[in-house]
Amino acid sequence: MLMSSSDKAAKLYYGPSSFRVLRPGTHVYCAVSGEAIALAELHYWSAERQEAYASCEIATRRLLNLDPA
Repeated sequence: MLMSSSDKAAKLYYGPSSFRVLRPGTHVYCAVSGEAIALAELHYWSAERQEAYASCEIATRRLLNLDPA
C-alpha cells in the first residue's frame, strides 16, 4: 500500500511565534508524550529546542525541566 503525504509526519522549523513547513505532512509528534498533533491543532512548541507539545500543561512541564526528554 502506498502512503500519501497526508499520512506522513511533517517536518517543521519552529520559530518564536510561528512555524515553517520543511517537509509536508498532516501532523507532528509531541516531544514528551509521542502523541500525534494535527498541524491545525499545533499551538505549543519550543523554538529553542525545536520541539512540539500536545498541550500547554506538557509544554510548561517540559520548559521547567519537569519532563526531561
